Amino acid sequence: MAWIALIVAGVFEIIWATAMKQSEGFTRLWPTVVTLVAVTISFGLLLWSMRTLPLGTAYAVWTGIGAVGAFLAGILIFGEAASPSRIIAALLILAGLVIMKSATT
Repeated sequence: MAWIALIVAGVFEIIWATAMKQSEGFTRLWPTVVTLVAVTISFGLLLWSMRTLPLGTAYAVWTGIGAVGAFLAGILIFGEAASPSRIIAALLILAGLVIMKSATT
């Protein structure tokens, strides 16, 4: 159950990062509200998952999901560049997450 909570926390990290970008420096109300709600949920689920999972694993997976998800959101929503080197970097982060998960019992 802790892994599910951690993955959902990572998804909410993507949501708050994307909404924060759309808030334009917290000058737009609804993206700001989404940011604050999503960051609260994300941190809460991370906190809950850390009751069971090791700190290093939980934090690395949480930030990794957020990093790869924000990378994809940047490309798909904001039209950011999808250069080969950026894609390789995202794949390496994803590979690290898989290794981290498989190394944790």
